[in-house]
Amino acid sequence: MQHAQQLPRPFPWRAATLVAVAVALAELVALIFSGALLLARSSHHHAAATRTVTKTVAVRRPRHVAPVKRVRVAAHPLRARSQVRVLVLNGNGRQGAAHIEAAHLQGLGYPIGGAANATRHDYARSMVMFVPGWQKEAQRLARETGIRLVAPVDGITGATLKGSRVVVLLGS
Repeated sequence: MQHAQQLPRPFPWRAATLVAVAVALAELVALIFSGALLLARSSHHHAAATRTVTKTVAVRRPRHVAPVKRVRVAAHPLRARSQVRVLVLNGNGRQGAAHIEAAHLQGLGYPIGGAANATRHDYARSMVMFVPGWQKEAQRLARETGIRLVAPVDGITGATLKGSRVVVLLGS
């Protein structure tokens, strides 16, 4: 049988609670103050470092600098469509898609290097790829066909290109 025992004198719960709350508030104020101090200190150091860099750059700049002559690299003119051999690869899995696109490009005046299936058939987007030096022609072909993605050739060997300089990879 259990019996409740009376304490000899009442425990001061209210006083203990108030002391605990006061200690917690003091800790909170100390944390906020130290955080604000660290934040102000770091922003002050950042501003001082920025000013120092700016002053250093301004001091070290030479006063008399000869103007730099710009050398223009002679860019090749855009090649005619009849000089841009195109390889069309079907990367969407629809039967005959590469041949249909090849016929369309041939109608625009592009010679076709081949129309075949890509190694994968899960490409989400169509793209035009180019070998180095043929970017302008690839961009024109992309504009004419409505393809938005133009990138350098990646992962296609010279034998697979069949003499083509631009590749159209058909996606979904």
